[in-house]
Amino acid sequence: MALNCVPPLLNSNLKLWNKNRQANFCVAKRSNAVATAAFSGRNALLRCSHSRSILANHNGFRMHFVRPTAKRNFTKVGASADEAQSLNSEQEDFAWSSVLLPFLFPALGGLLFGYDIGATSGAAISLQSPELSGTNWFNLSAIQLGLVVSGSLYGALFGSLIVYPLADFLGRNRELIIASLLYLSGGLLTASAPGLGFLLIGRCLYGLGIGMAMHGAPLYIAETCPSQIRGTLISLKELFIVLGILLGYFVGSFEINAVGGWRYMFGFSAPIALVMGLGMWSLPQSPRWLLLRAVQGKASLQEYKEKAVHALNKLRGRSTDDKASEKQIEETIVSLKTAYTGQDSEASVLEVFQGPSLKAFIIGGGLVLFQQITGQPSVLYYAGPILQTAGFAAAADATKLSVVVGVFKLLMTGVAVLKVDDLGRRPLLIGGVGGLAFSLLLLSAYYKFLGGYPLLAVAALLLYVGCYQISFGPISWLMVSEIFPSRTRGKGTSLAVLTNFGSNAIVTFAFSPLKELLGAENLFILFGAIAILALAFVVVYVPETKGLSLEEIESKLSE
Repeated sequence: MALNCVPPLLNSNLKLWNKNRQANFCVAKRSNAVATAAFSGRNALLRCSHSRSILANHNGFRMHFVRPTAKRNFTKVGASADEAQSLNSEQEDFAWSSVLLPFLFPALGGLLFGYDIGATSGAAISLQSPELSGTNWFNLSAIQLGLVVSGSLYGALFGSLIVYPLADFLGRNRELIIASLLYLSGGLLTASAPGLGFLLIGRCLYGLGIGMAMHGAPLYIAETCPSQIRGTLISLKELFIVLGILLGYFVGSFEINAVGGWRYMFGFSAPIALVMGLGMWSLPQSPRWLLLRAVQGKASLQEYKEKAVHALNKLRGRSTDDKASEKQIEETIVSLKTAYTGQDSEASVLEVFQGPSLKAFIIGGGLVLFQQITGQPSVLYYAGPILQTAGFAAAADATKLSVVVGVFKLLMTGVAVLKVDDLGRRPLLIGGVGGLAFSLLLLSAYYKFLGGYPLLAVAALLLYVGCYQISFGPISWLMVSEIFPSRTRGKGTSLAVLTNFGSNAIVTFAFSPLKELLGAENLFILFGAIAILALAFVVVYVPETKGLSLEEIESKLSE
């Protein structure tokens, strides 16, 4: 990459102003040309990207070029430094085979979360059956059944609280290993529970695993994968959640007629959790976390720098004498040191609510809040009645209906995975949330005055599910994993996870009273109004982070 500097009269549209209000004019080229330039005035470092710079001297303007031998391919130079930075950032070379396992094992944490959602619906039916329960305590009260079903949600809420002060101490890798152990112990205890008390303890243990996994998995993937495919991989983790839901539905459909089938449904998660734990044990710590601890003064910088280089070589499948990893680590150290200049070694508990961290929390926390309060669980509650009125026989069988909706969710999540690093985060969010609002208003109209058109309701239902899966479903967690500054990434993400599960619990408990108070038609109007508010939030507050490194995103938010 060569850098040409031209005087003002040659091109007045290429202005990039430095902090001293001196005008410098830069065009980046991909070529073999070498340029040196200087302007009158004191020394100034001119930057056209995060990794390319030239030094301006005070001996007048001069330029020296070596004729390039390759064809020059000009990259766009925008009117702002941000655009120039993002367009000129180097793309990391990688092989897909090297990023597969560092993605797969953390993503199993998401699959186990989805599996719990899918399996619990069938397990609740099996557990209450006098013939199929296999217990003498099958006659559960509404409160007892509610505790069984939502026990994992309470555990996830508590897990999010535990992670808040411990995230940066544990590290992403150890956090996911602990999550796998909680999944394993919770699944085994639930499957073998001799009574309701042990069953509830097992459900809460499993929920603790969900809380830790949903915090650690997106962070580990975001911090270890190449920036140009970060969106694809974290969205793919959402695909694993949907796969888990489908797996839970399928296991439930196979075991629903077996005596004690609920034990098999809950216990099926144990071997998957074991694979997750062994897999994470084989992976290194996140290089960014290692450097973060060193810059915080918690370990020797030189020792942890060497560990980070070794970890990155392992994650990318590079040889030990490859200098690419060492260069990346050096650049990350510079970025982290800049972030910690003049500040305490470790982020305080309240720092998430200050400066760029507060801005990040508003964005990330807002997205996961709107993800829940736009009514996704409530809309799916009406899926059965809607399909029944349209004459679909599958609606008579709850298990089959769940599988049909799950397959459609899977297909639409695949669309998001394929397009998130191509189209970007904002277009998918804006289009998807706009579609959510439209579909909710259509459903309200169906219940108010279009009851004679059941196919319209089916179309609105599928539009809702599809739009959710290309927007809030995957992209909320993607933005949470990449938007927080390095100093507060662990604490900020745990607060976002807590916001997600907390709002989920509120919506779950408020749904029945709201349904009785407002009726279906007005409930959908309420959710539609919230979706319109969510659309305005996305348009005004959510930035585009496609193709940017985590350090570049942090710099963008700090402006």
